Amino acid sequence: MTNVKKIGLTALAGTLAATSAYAGALDVSGAAKVTFTSKDTTEHTQNNYSMSQGITFAGSGELDNGMTISYSYTMTNAVFSASSLKLDMGDMGSLHFAEGTSPAGLGAYRDKMPTAGEEVWDDLDGEANGAGSFASNGTIGYNGSFGMMGVSASYNKNASTATSTLDGSAFSVVLHAAPTDESMVFYGIGEAAGTDKNKTTDKYVIGGTYVMGAGTVGIQQTGVDSPTANADMDRLHASASFAVNENLSLSYGMSTVSFENPSLVDQEDSGVAVSYTMGSMTLGGSWNSSDNVSGTAGTDDTHTEIGLSFAF
Repeated sequence: MTNVKKIGLTALAGTLAATSAYAGALDVSGAAKVTFTSKDTTEHTQNNYSMSQGITFAGSGELDNGMTISYSYTMTNAVFSASSLKLDMGDMGSLHFAEGTSPAGLGAYRDKMPTAGEEVWDDLDGEANGAGSFASNGTIGYNGSFGMMGVSASYNKNASTATSTLDGSAFSVVLHAAPTDESMVFYGIGEAAGTDKNKTTDKYVIGGTYVMGAGTVGIQQTGVDSPTANADMDRLHASASFAVNENLSLSYGMSTVSFENPSLVDQEDSGVAVSYTMGSMTLGGSWNSSDNVSGTAGTDDTHTEIGLSFAF
């Protein structure tokens, strides 16, 4: 009886050792940020100081066929914010399943303009980036590169709500290319259906970036073709960033939102940003302004932000 127990324990120990040898690695990372904000519409009605924090658990492992699989789970301010499961198939590209994030398709390309901090449209009232959001919960995605060309695609069934019984779904595909080591261009289209699958909202993005030494410039246009009358919009966005040295970066951007509705005027946005990194600590600031918010003539807004963040 004693011998049987010894053999059993020896076999179990051997199994655990073999399992550990092939187990994937688990990493934990996070960040905390203290922010001062000032905004025209709320500067007299809210606390200007805030703190945010996030933590990410990431694990990965290699399969017998050489492919790798990875998983990440992120919490922001102690609440779930995103998770993804990725299968990297090497030269064949990678497959993703994501909740709360858009690792592929239009969701990953809605704003690719260079910046040292916040985008020019971020935290302002009115229209955000001209393309709105794209389905990110329960999304299946694919990313692949073939020479200088690449493709990024996503699909989401019942994209209207997480518990929807509707026929709505969303899909998008982006083609991108790197003609030179310094340049990148992209073009993408997408479609989303709501309560009526025959009435879809179409979206598109087109743009490119170019690196010149320490500087990067970019231009991008996004648009929405809505089934609702006079609800289409387009945003043209251009920006430039410059790395003064390894620690200090500056950027300037501007954008224009055009509305199909004849009663609305163009919304004009602009902003500057700066960031200075000291090891795991970053001090950053941005100032964004918007004229004719949401197309309403004479309605303006500004947003100033100074933040101190720590990464670990």
